[in-house]
Amino acid sequence: MQGLMQDYPLTVPHIFSRAEKLFPEKTVVTALPSGRERLTYGEWADRTRRLGGVLDTLGITETGRAATFMWNSARHLECYFAIPCTGRVLHTLNLRLFPEQLVYIVNHAEDEVVFLDRSLGALIGPLLPQFETVKHIVVVDDGKGDVPDDPRVLDYEEVLAEAKPVEFRVDDENRAAAMAYTSGTTGNPKGVVYSHRSTVLHTIGTLTADVLGVSEADTILPVVPMFHANAWGLAHAGVMAGSTLVFPGADLTPKHIATLIEEEHVTLAAGVPTIWMGVLPELEGRDLSSLRAIPCGGSAVPKALSEAYRAKIGLPILQAWGMTETSPIASTGHIKTSLRAGRSEDDLADIRAMQGLIAPLVDCRIVESGTVDELPWDGEAQGELQVRGPWIAKAYYNDERSPESFTDDGWLKTGDVAVISPEGYIRLVDRTKDVIKSGGEWISSVDLENEIMGHPAVAEAAVIGIRHEKWQERPLACVVVKPGESLTKEELLSYLDGRVAKWWLPDDVQFIDEVPKTSVGKFSKKDLRDRFADYVLPT
Repeated sequence: MQGLMQDYPLTVPHIFSRAEKLFPEKTVVTALPSGRERLTYGEWADRTRRLGGVLDTLGITETGRAATFMWNSARHLECYFAIPCTGRVLHTLNLRLFPEQLVYIVNHAEDEVVFLDRSLGALIGPLLPQFETVKHIVVVDDGKGDVPDDPRVLDYEEVLAEAKPVEFRVDDENRAAAMAYTSGTTGNPKGVVYSHRSTVLHTIGTLTADVLGVSEADTILPVVPMFHANAWGLAHAGVMAGSTLVFPGADLTPKHIATLIEEEHVTLAAGVPTIWMGVLPELEGRDLSSLRAIPCGGSAVPKALSEAYRAKIGLPILQAWGMTETSPIASTGHIKTSLRAGRSEDDLADIRAMQGLIAPLVDCRIVESGTVDELPWDGEAQGELQVRGPWIAKAYYNDERSPESFTDDGWLKTGDVAVISPEGYIRLVDRTKDVIKSGGEWISSVDLENEIMGHPAVAEAAVIGIRHEKWQERPLACVVVKPGESLTKEELLSYLDGRVAKWWLPDDVQFIDEVPKTSVGKFSKKDLRDRFADYVLPT
């Protein structure tokens, strides 16, 4: 017997129209250099519909890609909805990528327009001549910086004032709504496309009580960038629920974040561990009683950091795990009631340090490396973590490397090695590739090695991640100098400056006689990690 329910497409316009109709009085707050701007959802909705008209006026094609190079703000939220609600594809550009990667991404995605915060003009301005398909650069005045000197530049408020509001409708739930590129750990970054269906389902998942439990009563502060993995779904979830949204703008200093939490009575604030490490000393003497959850991801949350928050404000950090390919929330660290019985909060700290339970509608497994043979959930067996679900990617956009990351039976190879407890708790123990995760962002050891070995005095180089108190990991370069040559740490870092992003620069350089090799002649980073296991990076 066939079901008798309506075939109702799951599309982003529904999220938008719900907020527009039900919560016009709720507020979107943006911190700007001039002060905090407050828009009601009703005002934001009108502006967003007008932005849809702008896309028509600019001649952006029906399925065209529209890029954003912006901080977290109400303007960025307008782009988040106007672009997909008119059938186009929102493409958020990572502000922290190296210039060559940005050029590759914009050209690979074939972006037709870039929405740009004026304060970021100096970063992207020199690259504009290399953007092959971009017809317009629409500049948002966020209070600082210079407007790029380019004939394609338009003013955001001027084009918005001239545009008429448009109706939003998308009938095909499998149509692309947004896309983001990975940080490019090996080779060029890879594009991940999110459909309307996957976006709506991920949003609903974020609203569920055992994920983030977003509700109309919440005041949400997404410190996590809107350019990074959909702001962890909080921009969509907040709008669907009718939550008050607070955007920090360009100021991500610890004092500013702590002040926003206190003065705006934030209930849910999300960011990477380095953010919360910085904020911790700023909590003294503040009333943060409004906070109910501090979701944290991007890299593993140190147990000591979570417990420091519990000690100071009575609220441990909520561990979450995911990646660009998972939209991104795949698991959260809620503790089952059955595990709480008879245990103190101190006893539960180890459970909170895990990546938690897989989200509803998402499946996970651990397998033997290079196989699809599942390993037991016994808390001891280690294997590659793989996931699948309605908001998990199944391929990369126009990229022949997809088979490297997706199995024939439809699972995403996360690149992480994990164990899963009998109760279903995921704990990451290693990574299958030698990448370094610093402050929630990936650094490619291979790319860094290649740049180092471009120095005429270098014979061999291997880069490994060393634990760092603030950034979780930082790169250590192990370098072999050619016979008869000389090289200092300062000379090497000066050589790398301009060749790699500044935050990729190694924190230290160790000169060694030889890089250890495996039996097949590859660099053995395991041996290097063992050698420098107790090494402390200079401060």
